[in-house]
Amino acid sequence: MGITSGIVLYAVLWFLTFLVAIPIRLQTQGDVGQIVPGTHASSPEVHNLKKKAIITTVAAAILWAVIATIIITGTITVRDFDWRNLMPPVSEG
Repeated sequence: MGITSGIVLYAVLWFLTFLVAIPIRLQTQGDVGQIVPGTHASSPEVHNLKKKAIITTVAAAILWAVIATIIITGTITVRDFDWRNLMPPVSEG
């Protein structure tokens, strides 16, 4: 894995993790009971984005380390997913 693909892998993992973390413990205006006129009751009141971004960064780094290790060591390859044996045999040489 090259540097660029490692950065792209981390960026994808970070954004996926962040999108999962955003709704966790989100308090909406409807939950708090203070709805600002002109907004929906489901608009966030307390979102804690800084804390979620830090947690996301740590979680994405751990996921990246695990996935990058699997890719670099070759523990799991594309051939492991060829259950119907459609790929040609590996040429030795």
